[in-house]
Amino acid sequence: MQYWLMKSEPNVWSIDQQKKTGAKGAPWDGVRNYQAAKNLKNMKKGDQCFFYHSNIGKEIVGIVEVIKEYYIDKTDKSGKFVAVTVKFLKKFDKPVTLENIKKSKDLSHLSLIKQSRLSVMPIDSKSWKILNKMSKF
Repeated sequence: MQYWLMKSEPNVWSIDQQKKTGAKGAPWDGVRNYQAAKNLKNMKKGDQCFFYHSNIGKEIVGIVEVIKEYYIDKTDKSGKFVAVTVKFLKKFDKPVTLENIKKSKDLSHLSLIKQSRLSVMPIDSKSWKILNKMSKF
């Protein structure tokens, strides 16, 4: 299993909206960055992803799971970009803020910090564990 972080503006698509889709999940579409799209193509069924609220909040708010691997994004008229389908797994009682992530020396290598505009990015397993622990404090 691999781990990822996916960003969404909560006023466009929030963790609560994701939760309401239930077991059938929802497409993660609208990605128009080639590097982020490549990351979507590398996702496998069963991979877990942090759900990050960008712009408003700037925090990891929960976890979703990939339930359908990449396919052509129906919202892309050019047919170049892809989507995956994800389902809700959990919402954090205590979101992990970008501010707190930046304070951790062990997380300074993350794309979330180094490539702040990237909307879909890999997370190594050590960082996954650290971020999950941070959601409990």
